[in-house]
Amino acid sequence: MPSVADSMVALREIAAAPAVATLAEAFARAGHEFALVGGPVRDAMLGRPVTDLDFTTSARPEETRAILEALGAKIWDVGRDFGTIAARVHSETVEITTYRAEIYRDDSRKPEVTFGDTIEGDLVRRDFTINALALMLPELKLVDVSGGVEDLVAGKIRTPGAPEASFTDDPLRMLRAARFAAQLGFEVVPDTQEAMVRLADRLDIISAERIRDELVKLLSANDPVPGIRLLVDTGLAERFLPELTALLETQDDHGRHKDVYEHSLTVLRQAIELESVRKTGPDGDPDIVLRLASLLHDIGKPATRRFEPTGVTFHHHDVVGAKLARKRLRELRFDNDTIKRVARLIELHLRFFGYSDQSWTDSAVRRYVRDAGGELAQLHILTRADVTTRNRRKAERLEHAYDDVERRIEELAEAEELAAVRPELDGEQIMALLGVKPGPVIGRAYKFLLELRLDEGPVGEEAATERLLAWWNAQQNEQQTQNAEGTPSDA
Repeated sequence: MPSVADSMVALREIAAAPAVATLAEAFARAGHEFALVGGPVRDAMLGRPVTDLDFTTSARPEETRAILEALGAKIWDVGRDFGTIAARVHSETVEITTYRAEIYRDDSRKPEVTFGDTIEGDLVRRDFTINALALMLPELKLVDVSGGVEDLVAGKIRTPGAPEASFTDDPLRMLRAARFAAQLGFEVVPDTQEAMVRLADRLDIISAERIRDELVKLLSANDPVPGIRLLVDTGLAERFLPELTALLETQDDHGRHKDVYEHSLTVLRQAIELESVRKTGPDGDPDIVLRLASLLHDIGKPATRRFEPTGVTFHHHDVVGAKLARKRLRELRFDNDTIKRVARLIELHLRFFGYSDQSWTDSAVRRYVRDAGGELAQLHILTRADVTTRNRRKAERLEHAYDDVERRIEELAEAEELAAVRPELDGEQIMALLGVKPGPVIGRAYKFLLELRLDEGPVGEEAATERLLAWWNAQQNEQQTQNAEGTPSDA
């Protein structure tokens, strides 16, 4: 952490920014207290980039709106019922929240909000001491009611008051503890962690959407593994991602197979390292699809583990894992595209290892690319990250084998427009050649031509036409034979 003097310099620079200075002056003229609060203060003091501007004020929401309107700011409500107004001021997006206190009732998924009158009362109700910091503006007075500065220096995560009260007020704070542990590299203090264990079932009142959003934020950390370990160790993961906790069941004290849980965490870390180089995330952001797939790629193993005479097997854990991932991600309210892409990666993550001991045919390369679709770049990373063996010779052999696969894909892609593999005849042409109307037979003919394209590469329209007609004649002959024998046919 930077020195106190350096931290105050960073805070003064933020206070001098046009949007911040304009807001501070406007609220002061209106007779209201106004402060930069929470994450921005914490990050500035840690020397981290400040990306969000969050403020708190003694003004009620309607008074905040009036002040912003007088400034000519663009305004929208992001949570007016919770006392929050968002605005665009001097090209900066800001959120301004009235001093408040909120409590979750035992049977409620939403907090009951009451507005407060003092900055001290507002800070005490916040999640952790490192976020219970405020810079009063424009006077530049730092308010720390619970030892947040000391915890920043020590790298500790604790609640301002009793952790039981804090987590009862808002159970999602337990997930945020894991996220901050990962993002900041801080340690959750023992009494706070013990409260997370005791109150884990309290998480059940939180909506799936809020849990999903917190999980995504955790996975977006440069190293989410410490946070994931905390969720598993406290029993919180069991409440919303039990398939991850179930990986502990596959731990083997007799050394008959690798520790699947530890392996999965290693794969996640290795995937993030490769992602940082290959930049597969949208606009350079963390690749959440890849990270979810890496974390969950082996969740099918507990259900498929078998002890055979030749050793332990996990047959079809890729298919089972993809199915489990779809179900769990749907329950967490992930969007359909994310669910589909994560499941596809999990289902395909073993494909390479089936070919790793032999040279791939062109047909195998084409099918690999076809099945991966838009997730080919992520599949490259996941497959490489899935190698966690300590046998250096084996690891190098697999790495070289996959280097060869990627080279082959590039060569074929350049020669054949591999990313857009499709038959050389479309549906209209197929119907004209076969003299048939739309129906199931067109789908079968299209599939035949696609298999031809995958097996042999581009053959040209003329050759594709000849092969299609030969296939169709064989189909007709088979139908006639079946009809003569009295066997039903769907041709």
